[in-house]
Amino acid sequence: MHYAHLGLETPEYYVPGLPVDYVADRYGIPLADIAKLGSAENPHGASPLAAAAVQECLDKLHLYPSWTADPLREKIAETYGFNPEEIICGAGETEILSLITRAFCPPHNKIQMPGPCFPIYHLFAEAEGRTPVLVHEATNRQSMELDVDIYIEAIEADTRIVYITNPHSPSGTWLEEKDVRRIIEACPNSLVVLDEAYVHYSDTPGYIHLASEYENLAVLRTFSKAFGLAGLRIGFGVASKPVIDALLAVKPTWNMGQLQIAGGVAALDDEAHVKQTVQTIVQNRAYVQGRFGELDRFRMISGSRSNFFLVEILDPDTNSTKVFQELLKRGVIVKDGSISFRGLHDRFLRCDVNLRPHMDRLVDALADLP
Repeated sequence: MHYAHLGLETPEYYVPGLPVDYVADRYGIPLADIAKLGSAENPHGASPLAAAAVQECLDKLHLYPSWTADPLREKIAETYGFNPEEIICGAGETEILSLITRAFCPPHNKIQMPGPCFPIYHLFAEAEGRTPVLVHEATNRQSMELDVDIYIEAIEADTRIVYITNPHSPSGTWLEEKDVRRIIEACPNSLVVLDEAYVHYSDTPGYIHLASEYENLAVLRTFSKAFGLAGLRIGFGVASKPVIDALLAVKPTWNMGQLQIAGGVAALDDEAHVKQTVQTIVQNRAYVQGRFGELDRFRMISGSRSNFFLVEILDPDTNSTKVFQELLKRGVIVKDGSISFRGLHDRFLRCDVNLRPHMDRLVDALADLP
């Protein structure tokens, strides 16, 4: 007998980037020679200030943390100019996405998102018995930019949540503030979720300030990328107090541990680490764009403002899965678009921006493919 609800009869799971251990064991490649370009991790590791704070917090492991992670909420509020009651913290931004799905979209109602997009949006929707609407027709397949007019036209009366990702995943494309405002203002009866997980790499402050202007907006950010704390699982959302109050009502009581809270608070003071990380990404993003000019079977989609980019496969005699497997044999891990992103099909790979030797390894490996 199957006891789960109908949305879980044939569940689909998120496909993370492969770990380096898998490639080393399977292909006999030394760990130091593997370019891990499928998880968008920080090339400089964790924030040193956060790591030190976590170490100092080890003597508090026997104590329950603040159930709302108040020290971190207060630090976030101070950093970005909000009140603590306008902040919610989660075990990664992904936990907050799940809370939003439960709190703001009744079963069988619609959650709109660009197509393709971060898979968690539609995976959580389906798992919770909601209806994801991927607006593929709003994405230009040459530039991968979002047509805002088409995206707005797709919003319906029973659309309860509308996602904007900026920079977008998997393309890294960027929406200007006027276009973000247009989407927010076009759906006053929906909660707009502006996902700014990768915003540091845009080398802009982002649009978090809009959360103080619009009652129907929640802005999400993560500590996994520029702060380098993917292993701690810390994310946060900023919204009006009524939105946050609803999220707190469905949040697990102690979802944030002592180490997460301490690490997050310290990371927000580590401007030097964030600056170094952003500088590396911005410089090497331009560098790898230049190197792709050497290839005639692959095209790097230009305009990424993130720490990853899309690669289009121009050779009709191969596909993303074949290229993905051949890259693994050469010690390069990327994401196969046909597996990782619904609607991207088999003509694209998503590749991280990382240290320059890894960028060279990627391009050289693509040039070496049969």
